[in-house]
Amino acid sequence: MHTATHQAEFREARLVEVYDAQNTWGPDDEYFLARAAEGPGPRVLDLGCGTGRLTVALGAAGHRVTGIDPAGASLDAARRRRGAEAVTWVHGTSADAPTGSFDVALMTSHVAQFFVADDEWAGVLADLRRALVPGGILAFDTRDPRARAWEAWHTPDERDPVVLGDGPGDGPGGGPSGGRVVQTWCEITGERDGVVDFTLGYEMPEGDELRSTATLRFRPEGDVRRSVEEAGFAVEQVFGGWACEPVGEGAGELLVVARAV
Repeated sequence: MHTATHQAEFREARLVEVYDAQNTWGPDDEYFLARAAEGPGPRVLDLGCGTGRLTVALGAAGHRVTGIDPAGASLDAARRRRGAEAVTWVHGTSADAPTGSFDVALMTSHVAQFFVADDEWAGVLADLRRALVPGGILAFDTRDPRARAWEAWHTPDERDPVVLGDGPGDGPGGGPSGGRVVQTWCEITGERDGVVDFTLGYEMPEGDELRSTATLRFRPEGDVRRSVEEAGFAVEQVFGGWACEPVGEGAGELLVVARAV
């Protein structure tokens, strides 16, 4: 019998290595790098920064960056990246963001979907509004529920091999290389009212099997807009994909850009 740990892909060092190998630099990073340049100043908050792939790239681009994440193992990996010394790393949550200290706040890699309860999501948005200066930019991604992305995720019978390297990549063009292979899969375990439960499985090179559970909230565009506006933002743009396609086109995303008022 295998024990599943909640969000182990971010909290256990061996699975953090797998996460980095699976999630290399892509069009989503390019998109958020461009959004960060649109703020009224250079101070950027990356909330839910994870292993810091985008965070260190923001620092290299000249921004004054703070990365906040509750998962210590992910932050440990972030601090090992080339360029990590240019970032202020905080082991914490949105509540730890200092008031009025940022020109831009980002939530990438669908971090917004991990805040399942409405009151929790409202609290995060309130923290971000408090952390931003008036006129500051909030940009984040969340999947459009109409695209039903979870239906395309792997089943337990479909294994996806991941090749592990020597450590985290170093930003644009970077990524792991090596020869250790992990067989990964995903199982949807529940679906109700826009909430999806799933388990990630990992057959490790050492022969053991690890599992990570998580729950995501898929909020419709109208709910996303309303929650952002109620937190003190004016929604300026919502795109459907990384090339700024209209909602309903592109990659099945809701890419929100809002300004603190």
